[in-house]
Amino acid sequence: MSIEREVKNMFSYAVFDDLCKKNHKTPYQVSVDTGIATSTLSNWKMGNYTPKADKIKILADYFGVTIETFLKGVKTS
Repeated sequence: MSIEREVKNMFSYAVFDDLCKKNHKTPYQVSVDTGIATSTLSNWKMGNYTPKADKIKILADYFGVTIETFLKGVKTS
């Protein structure tokens, strides 16, 4: 199975939402800070699109967490 396919099957928007709340950031602020379009974030939330590994890496670096944090089943304590 390719990495992209694994990411598609495992990405959890809930983790992104949780990290936004814990860091007092809105998706809009994350978009501005990272260059990831707000429409892309909205599509992730709606399940219309799954992020590619490079975008998850950008978010992980932004929030100071590992890529694995965004995978389902990993909690952000």
